[in-house]
Amino acid sequence: MVIPGEQPFFAPPGQGHESSDQCRILVVDDDDALRRTLPRVLAREGRQFAECGSVGEAIAILEREHFALVLLDYRLPDATGLDLLDWLTRQHRDEAVIVISGEDAIDAAIGALRGGADDYVRKPYHVAQLQRAVDSTLHKATLERANRAMSQRLRASERLHRFLVESSPDLIFTLDTEGRFSYLNPRVRPLLGYERTALLRRPFSTLVMPEDIDRINSLMFARGNTPGESFNIELRLRRNRDEPTEGSSESITVSLTVIPMPDREGRRSTGLYGVARDISERKRAEEIITFQAYHDQLTRLPNRVLFKDRLELAIAQAQRRTGALAVMFVDVDRFKLVNDTFGHAEGDALLRGIAARLSSTLRRGDTLARLGGDEFTVLLPDINHPEDAETIARKIVDALTPPFRLSHGDFRATVSIGIALYPRDGDGAEDLTRHADIAMYQVKRSGKNAFRFFDPELNTHYRERITLENDLRLALERSEFELYYQPQISLKGKRVVGMEALLRWNHPTHGQIGPATFVPVAEEIGMIGDISHWVLERACGQLAQWRDAGFSDLRMSLNLSPHDFSRKDVVEMVTECVERHRLPPSQLELEITESMMMQDSAGVAAKVRAMRDAGLSVAIDDFGTGYSALAYLQKFPVSTLKIDRSFVRDLDGPSTNPIISAITGIARGFGLQLIAEGVERMEQAETLRALGCDIMQGYLFAHPAPAEQATAWLNVAPEIDFAAP
Repeated sequence: MVIPGEQPFFAPPGQGHESSDQCRILVVDDDDALRRTLPRVLAREGRQFAECGSVGEAIAILEREHFALVLLDYRLPDATGLDLLDWLTRQHRDEAVIVISGEDAIDAAIGALRGGADDYVRKPYHVAQLQRAVDSTLHKATLERANRAMSQRLRASERLHRFLVESSPDLIFTLDTEGRFSYLNPRVRPLLGYERTALLRRPFSTLVMPEDIDRINSLMFARGNTPGESFNIELRLRRNRDEPTEGSSESITVSLTVIPMPDREGRRSTGLYGVARDISERKRAEEIITFQAYHDQLTRLPNRVLFKDRLELAIAQAQRRTGALAVMFVDVDRFKLVNDTFGHAEGDALLRGIAARLSSTLRRGDTLARLGGDEFTVLLPDINHPEDAETIARKIVDALTPPFRLSHGDFRATVSIGIALYPRDGDGAEDLTRHADIAMYQVKRSGKNAFRFFDPELNTHYRERITLENDLRLALERSEFELYYQPQISLKGKRVVGMEALLRWNHPTHGQIGPATFVPVAEEIGMIGDISHWVLERACGQLAQWRDAGFSDLRMSLNLSPHDFSRKDVVEMVTECVERHRLPPSQLELEITESMMMQDSAGVAAKVRAMRDAGLSVAIDDFGTGYSALAYLQKFPVSTLKIDRSFVRDLDGPSTNPIISAITGIARGFGLQLIAEGVERMEQAETLRALGCDIMQGYLFAHPAPAEQATAWLNVAPEIDFAAP
C-alpha cells in the first residue's frame, strides 16, 4: 500500500514477502492424499502451493522461503504442530498458521491457539468451512502485515502514523490523566456505533459494561503514573443500540492493551494509549470448542467428562455437609431395534425425545448426562432419603409411558434404571457410577422397564462373573476342556448304540464345572463358536477311534448352540470335520433345541435341511417342553426326538404320562427315532419300554464319564434286569 507523497514500503532483506498479486501457502501434512487435495479445493487466482510431510521438512523449506499461510497438521511423524509453531515464534516469523487436527481433546485446540495459531479446524470438516477459515486468516494476516508495516513507518512519519491509526481495524484511542477520551480513531463508529465527537472528553468507563468498570479502573489508575509499564486485559465494551453496527449483540469482547504515555522527561504519565481488538469471534469459537468438549452434540446434555466433574463436586459438598446423593444409570430398552428397523436418524430423534422427557422429571439442581449410545446418567444431589431417588425413578418410568411419534409410526420406549446411593454404595464417582450400572444390568436381566437399588451382593456376583470370563478366555489355550460321554442303551439289543458327548471344564481352582454354568457366558462373550468347533473336532476324533476299534455302528450325539446356527458356514464346518475323520455322516447326530426352531424357523430349517441332505442325523432336544408343534416337524427334517428329562422324572410307575404318550405317537407317525434322557429309576425305564421307547440314557445306566470308561461300556454294556414283559 502506498501513501500519497511517500515512497513505497518494502520488507527488509531476508523477509521475502510475496508480491501483492501472489499468495504462497505451505501444506504440512503426512497424508499424501490430503496434500494433493487441499491445493485443488483452496485454489484461487494468485495462490501458489508447496507441500511437505513432516516438521523437519517444513523448517527446511521455511528457512529458504516465505509463505503467507501454513496449513499445519497437529500430528506429524517427527513432532507435533506445536513444535513448528514454537519454531516460527523463535524465528520471529509472520506466517499465518491454521492447525488442522483430528484431536478430540480441548487441550489440543487451546495449545494450538496459545502457541500462535490463527485458527483451528477440527477433522472431519466441510470443505466450505476450511475455505472460509483460509480466506479469513489470509485476510487477517494481510491486515496484520499492513499494520506492522504501518507501525514501522509511524516512527519516520507522523502522516503515516495518522493514516495507520485512522485506518486500523482495531479501536485506537488515547486518554488524558483523568481517564477521559482525548482521541479515538474512526473504527469506533462501525465497531460500537458511536461518533468520535460524542465520546471526546467523556470517561472511558462510558463504553465499559457495568460488571467490568471496577476492574478496569483499578488497573488504569493504579498504573497510570508509571511510564513504560503496560497491561493487557479482556473486557466487554457496550454498543450503541440506536445505531447500526457490525454485530447484533449489546456488547463486544475486546483484548485491550493500555500503555502509559510519558512526558518529555519520561518521568510522569501524560495519559494512556490504548488499542482494543475485537476478539468476539475468537471467544465464541473458544466457547464452542469448550462446549463440544463437555457436552453431547446430539442431545446437548453434559457428557461423561462433565458429569464426572459435577459428581465429584457433589460428593465433596456432601462430605462437608454429611449429606447424601444418588446416581442413576439409565439405559434405553430395545433401542437397537429402532436403529436397525428405522435407521439411525430415527434413533437420534428418539434419543433427543427421551432426553427431553428425562429432563422434565428432574429438579433444578439435578444433572442429566448422556454417556453415549442409549446410556444416560442422572446426578441427584442433596437427597434426604432413598425414597427421594425412588420417586424420581418412578417419574422417569411414567414420563416415558406415552409413545414417541417417529416418522414411521409410534414407538413406546422403556428404560432400565440402576440407582446407587452415597455414601452407602460408595464414596467415589467411579464406584457410584459403576454400582448404578451393575444395578441397571440386573434390571435388564429381570425383564427391563423398571428400577432397582444397588445391592452389594450384585457386586460380588459381577466380580465372580468377570473372573469367570477371564478364565474362560484362557481355557482353550490351557487345554482345560474335556469331553465326557454318556451311553445311550438299546434295551432290546442290551448294548450301547450311541454316546452323547458332554462338555466339562476342569477349572484349575474350582474343579470341574458343568456347561450350564459357563456356556451362557461363552455365548455372551462370543467364545461359543470356538468351543463348539473344539467339541466337534474332539467328538469326531473319538468316534473315529471307536470305529477303528470295531464299533462301526456307534452313533455320536453332541449339542450345538443356537449361536452356532447364526454362522453361515455351520453346515460346511460340520461336514468338513466328518469328512476329515472319515466318518459316515449318519453316525454323527447334532442336537438342536425346540425353542431354537421357534425363534428362526426359516433360517434354522434351511441349515437343518442342508445337514440332512449331507446325511447327518439331527435330533430335537427337550422335545415337548412347551413350544412343539406338528407344523414345525414338517418344516424341520429331523431324524430323532429326545424326550426331555422333566417328563421322565414324573414317571413313577405303570401310570402313563399323556405327554410322553403323545410324543411316542408323534415319533411313530413321522418315522422318527425316539430317545428318552434322564432315566434314573427302574419304574421309569419300565414305563418307557411299555410305551415303545427302546433307547434310553440316564443315571440308571451310567453317569457321564471320560473316554476310557466309555470305551469299557462299549465292550460290556451296563446291565439292567427287567421283569419279563
